[in-house]
Amino acid sequence: MITLFSFQFAYAQVALVCLVAIFIGMSKTGVHGAGMLAVPLLATIFGGQHSSGVLLPILVLADVMGTWYYHRHASWEHLKLLFPWAALGVVVGTVIGSYIDDKVFRIIMATVIVGSVIVMLWLERGHKEAVPHNKAFGITTGVLGGFTSMVGNLAGTVMAVYFLSMRLPKNTFIGTTAWFFMVTNWFKVPFHVFAWHTITWNTFLLDLLTLPFILLGAVAGVWIVKKLSEKAYRWFIISMTLVAAVVMLLR
Repeated sequence: MITLFSFQFAYAQVALVCLVAIFIGMSKTGVHGAGMLAVPLLATIFGGQHSSGVLLPILVLADVMGTWYYHRHASWEHLKLLFPWAALGVVVGTVIGSYIDDKVFRIIMATVIVGSVIVMLWLERGHKEAVPHNKAFGITTGVLGGFTSMVGNLAGTVMAVYFLSMRLPKNTFIGTTAWFFMVTNWFKVPFHVFAWHTITWNTFLLDLLTLPFILLGAVAGVWIVKKLSEKAYRWFIISMTLVAAVVMLLR
């Protein structure tokens, strides 16, 4: 066992936290799906709601890296539509999350994860053209994105479906996604601190220790996007995410 800022960890759990940071870094520089795998892995250590607060500062740190690298590639036309509705979704998620226990919280997270995987599989089978791309869909996506982002940091697939439907080029897709999550995640911080009390000084210090692993994941993500096909990796992420979701649900 090892003690870090009032937390007692087995060595395997420390390694898992570092792996989560690597996955988050990769997800912010274009390796989609890695972030979703990180969520249930961290929940197995900290529980559902508390893990969302532990993960948020890691996401914020990674968002800065992703936005810095892709800051010139963003569609502000789409972001201006999404931001106010995402803020509403965050508020709704905060209220609902305040009235449910951790078991229900984990069930919601697992359900969102499994649903996201189903959507990912549907998209993989060539149905991207079937996704609508109108204003009403953007508003709905904004609310769902804010809600799922607050309740478990699980908005990745929701937003991916929307941005894919907008037919954005690869770099614009990554840059727009990076800006959306950086703004949304910063907006969520006060709710975690003052409403849910899931971000504390100790959790923040713990998250700072993961910074080298976030950077490692970010560099790896850039390399993968540039050099390798993501298809096999996406199938690996889909499979492992399903396994992690089941473990989280049954734990």
